[in-house]
Amino acid sequence: MISAANLTRVYRMGAVDVNALRGVSFEIEDGEFIGIMGPSGSGKSTLLHVLGLLDYPTSGSLTVEGVDVLGLSDRERTRFRLERLGYVFQDYALIGELTALENIYLTPMVRGSGRDEFEQAAFAILDEVGLADRADHLQHELSGGEQQRVAIARALVNRPAIVFADEPCANLDTATSRTILDLFARLNRELGQTIVMVSHEEWHQQYFDRVIRLEDGLVDQVEHQDVRGSPVRT
Repeated sequence: MISAANLTRVYRMGAVDVNALRGVSFEIEDGEFIGIMGPSGSGKSTLLHVLGLLDYPTSGSLTVEGVDVLGLSDRERTRFRLERLGYVFQDYALIGELTALENIYLTPMVRGSGRDEFEQAAFAILDEVGLADRADHLQHELSGGEQQRVAIARALVNRPAIVFADEPCANLDTATSRTILDLFARLNRELGQTIVMVSHEEWHQQYFDRVIRLEDGLVDQVEHQDVRGSPVRT
């Protein structure tokens, strides 16, 4: 599904080079729920953005769904993201002037689906995340947890191969975070959805199949969960 080899990412900050990733290698299989964890500044979000084709690595190789994505043109990358990848961010990234349903069907609309098709797809996935009765509500009429569920529905509406989530619970309280993580776990289990999620909360690892831990831009360890919540460090 995802194969990363010796990924590096260097940012130029004035006269200083910042090594956000220093040679990261691992593989992620179809249907896994993967957590990327580590201290602040360890490279978690940078890695997620590189894997999700939102940023370019400085060096290394990356294969997603059997495709050498680093060899794609900008146009091909955009199409690949639209058709095969979904994204959930901590700030929800909803458009305030649009309803929940409209925020969701923007993605299939951009793909060129007909109006009936994209509206039906959007409503079906909104129902799947338990918000069918909130379809006509604007962002300010939704709670934080509801906004994040709309964002998850938007990420899933095109049935992507992989969903990337960058600290999706960062702005939520513990109870609401559990609701979101339970939703991710259900989608992972029932739909076989591959999910790669950045988190800084240790208790979140009970939901993951594996945890890839970063330290100073390197893979510090990979924790295989024999039972979710019971890490076996390697």
